[in-house]
Amino acid sequence: MVKLGQNFLADTNLLDAIVRDAKLEPDDVVLEIGAGEGPLTERLAAAVAHVHAVEVDRELEPALERVAALPGVELHWGDALKLDLTGFEPTPTAIVSNLPYSIATPLIIRTIYELPTVERWTLMVQREIAERLGAKAGRREYGAPSVLVQLACETKVLRAVNPAVFSPPPRVDSTVIGLYRTGPGADEDTRDLVRTAFAHRRKTLARSLAEARPGIRGRVRMTLPELGLRPEVRAEEVNPDEFADLARGMPWRADGKLSSRG
Repeated sequence: MVKLGQNFLADTNLLDAIVRDAKLEPDDVVLEIGAGEGPLTERLAAAVAHVHAVEVDRELEPALERVAALPGVELHWGDALKLDLTGFEPTPTAIVSNLPYSIATPLIIRTIYELPTVERWTLMVQREIAERLGAKAGRREYGAPSVLVQLACETKVLRAVNPAVFSPPPRVDSTVIGLYRTGPGADEDTRDLVRTAFAHRRKTLARSLAEARPGIRGRVRMTLPELGLRPEVRAEEVNPDEFADLARGMPWRADGKLSSRG
């Protein structure tokens, strides 16, 4: 399973702690991505009304047969980045997962804007990912994922995790984080603008955006002072709320065309 980017949790105390951290209610519907051999799935099934467990590795099917037979557990086979998560019924209200580290960041961002019914995430991720998602403007770790997550969620580090609790132990440190929804996920225009802004970190924000959308430089340089930002500001100096204001004030389209808004 290591080849698929997942290491199995082998510590029962930590598994129990993750479920406690999630603060689940009996009527919650949980989405678990990366079910592995099912120890977390089993604990979730005992705590909530329904569990959607996603797993990509068919070699784990024998190990998951018993867990899949538990009341309220629905097993979905496939790549979580490709599955239609919006089609899961009942709709998830919480996500609790030991996420495969190779897909953690895009999957978190995707579920934020695709699954508006999800109010909280309790996730095991690589420590560097946790630091990136919670980073504030001006920090080295701050980037597009920081902005896109913080536009919709409050982030909190819940506990550090020793590599020894995994089988096999990963070569990286891990962290359990909590995300708590504060608003809707960024729309497509905003996501595209934010990613473009960070595409060339050494360039000013105005230059990065203008190179991606020829003819927009003047509008960018006019909008930045309106937001209290210097014309030469770089993306890593702009906080999430300022990016949201910028997206609302810019004629920006993810298909590369200038829109009529603003």
